[in-house]
Amino acid sequence: MVIVILNVIGTVISCSLVGYAFARLRFRGREFLFGVLIVTLLIPWQVLLIPQFFLFFQLGWYGSILPLVIPSFFGNAFFIFLIRQYIRSIPRELELAASMDGCNQFQVFWYIVLPLIRPVLAVCVVFVFLNSWNDLLGPLIYLLRNDDFTVALGMANMVTRLNPQLNILMAANLIMMLPPIILYFFAQDKLVGGISSVGLKG
Repeated sequence: MVIVILNVIGTVISCSLVGYAFARLRFRGREFLFGVLIVTLLIPWQVLLIPQFFLFFQLGWYGSILPLVIPSFFGNAFFIFLIRQYIRSIPRELELAASMDGCNQFQVFWYIVLPLIRPVLAVCVVFVFLNSWNDLLGPLIYLLRNDDFTVALGMANMVTRLNPQLNILMAANLIMMLPPIILYFFAQDKLVGGISSVGLKG
């Protein structure tokens, strides 16, 4: 849960700020940088696996949760694209009115834009939660101690064990399914509305 919560916080903060910058701010090379961002979606994650491992190993982060958490604070191209498209559908008049009332750029983002993009942020939160909660390869590569293992890694160890106890395995499976079910129960309205609006607007 620590890894999931930190990933959600990092993704929401970084992707909303970058998406807002690409959608509203005027700066030289904006379209080129956005094109480069979109191109990164075409890079297979397998290509980045070994370079990232060497990078985190050289930083001394191997054996900790930092390699599983820190990258989320640098943004995700797919979520940045979603948030940018959603922000572009918001009328500029709202932000201009706030600017005329004396708000600076960050206050416009915090008080005007951020409350209006909650549906698309809910989509990002659910996707990040599911990806982090079900991630097996990342914890398998970077975590060493049993105390740091995630639920997915613990489930994999129980399944691959010789003659696993089925009652404990089913109980662990239920524990692993509960958080995503609870999250979807509370976020289903914003999730469905956010997905439909992202697909129609922009």
